[in-house]
Amino acid sequence: MSDHFDLIVIGAGSGGLAAAKRAASHGARVAIVEGDRVGGTCVIRGCVPKKLLVYGSAFRHHLADAASYGWSVGEQRCDPGLLLANVRAEVDRLNRLHIGFLEKAGVELVSGWGRFLDAHRIGVRDADGHERTLHGERILIAVGGRPHRPAIPGAELGWVSDDLFNLERLPESMVVVGAGFIACEFAGILNGLGVRVTQLVRGNHLLRGFDLEASRAVQEGMEAAGIEIRFAHSPAAISRRDNADATAGAGDLSVTTQSGEVIACGGVLLATGRRPFLQGLNLEAAGVAVEGHRIPVDADQATNVKGIHAVGDVTDRINLTPVAIDEGRAFADTVYGNKPRRSDHSLVASAVFSQPELATVGLTEEQAIERCGSEGVRIHRARFRPMSQALPARDPKVLLKLVVEVASGRVLGCHMVGEHAAEIIQMAAIAIGMGATKADFDRTMALHPSIAEEFVTMPN
Repeated sequence: MSDHFDLIVIGAGSGGLAAAKRAASHGARVAIVEGDRVGGTCVIRGCVPKKLLVYGSAFRHHLADAASYGWSVGEQRCDPGLLLANVRAEVDRLNRLHIGFLEKAGVELVSGWGRFLDAHRIGVRDADGHERTLHGERILIAVGGRPHRPAIPGAELGWVSDDLFNLERLPESMVVVGAGFIACEFAGILNGLGVRVTQLVRGNHLLRGFDLEASRAVQEGMEAAGIEIRFAHSPAAISRRDNADATAGAGDLSVTTQSGEVIACGGVLLATGRRPFLQGLNLEAAGVAVEGHRIPVDADQATNVKGIHAVGDVTDRINLTPVAIDEGRAFADTVYGNKPRRSDHSLVASAVFSQPELATVGLTEEQAIERCGSEGVRIHRARFRPMSQALPARDPKVLLKLVVEVASGRVLGCHMVGEHAAEIIQMAAIAIGMGATKADFDRTMALHPSIAEEFVTMPN
C-alpha cells in the first residue's frame, strides 16, 4: 500500500470529512488521519447528541402542557440514564455511517494521531504504538477545537461538555459556569431532565455577541423555567466536600466564587469556551505559524506554508459546522476540481438551542447602530405568547425582531427567540442574503396562523 497521497487531511470532523470526500470526487488520492472517532465534535460530542438531549429534555414542558389539551398522561418519570444511553447508540450509528461514507468515496482512513515531520510528511501513531509515515503533496489541518478549562484550583473536578455525554446518571444539582451557547444549552437540558441548575455568569448578560434584547429574552425564559442565573459571579475554586463519594458523577462538590460564596452541588459543568486543538501536531516542524491559539489562514484557507491549509474551528473564525463544511468543500473544489471559490463569511445564520431557542442572521441592533448611527436604524419587533401556549397560558413569550436600515429600507438583521426559531431564521437568511427590504417582507403574504407570519406583518 502506497503512503504517498495528493492530499492528507488531519482530522475527521465535519470540515475534514467534507474536504476529503470532495477532493476524492475530483480524482485526488486522499488519506484522512484521525486518532479519535470519525465524525468530529459535531457528530460525536456536539451538535447532534446535544440536539437529541434538547429534544429529550423538552418533554418536561410538553407533558406539563398536555392536560390543557385534554390529554391525561399519568405519572411522569424521567430516566436521564436511558436517554443518554440512547443518544450514545445513535452516535455510534452515525460514526459507522461516516466511516462507510469514506470507504465509498475512496478515501483511506488512517487511524492514529498525526503530527508533522516536515511540510510534506505526517507521522501517525496508532493505538498499538505502530508508526506510519505519510507523504502528501498538500496537507489540510482540520483538527477542530476542544473545551477549555479555567485555570482555577480544582478545575479537574469539573466536567466539560464532552464529559456529559458519557455520564450514566445525572446529579440532583449542578453549577454551570459560563454565559455562551454551550452553557445556556446545557443549563436548559439539565433543567429539563430534573437537575437543579445554578448558572454562574462573569458578566452582566448572557450570550455575548448576540443581539442584547434577544439574549435577555432567552434569560427571561430560562429563569421562568427555574434556572437560577447569577451575574457577576465567577468560580475561584472547586473542591470535594468532606466525606464525599469520590465516584465521578456522584461526588459532593463545592464551588467557591470570587466573592467568597460557597455553592454546594453534585457536579460542575465548565462551559468556559473552546480552543483550537493544536496539541501534538508539531506544527513547528513544518514551519506553520500560530497566532495566539489559532492557525491563521487567508481567504483560500492557506497557511503561511505553501501546500498546507486549514479549515474549521482550528482557524477560530466562525466556529460552526456548516462553515467548516463549506470551507472544506471550497478548498477541494478550488485545488482539485478546477472550480475556484471561497467561503463567504459575511452573512452566516446561527442558532442557540437554549430553551427558549434563539436564532439570528445579520447585524444585531447594537452592530447596526454602530455602523449606521442611531438615527439610521429602525427596529421592528413583535412580542407575544405563541398559540401553542394559549391553552396552558404560560410563558415565555416569543420575540421576533427586524433591524432595518432607514436610508435603503434593507433588512440588516433578523432575530428570533422562541419555538422553531432556527427553522424560521434559516428561510429568512435567504431573503436577507438577497438584499431584501422591509417592503419585500411587507408584501409577502402571511401564512396564518403561524409565528413566522409576524415577520411579514410588523407595522412600519
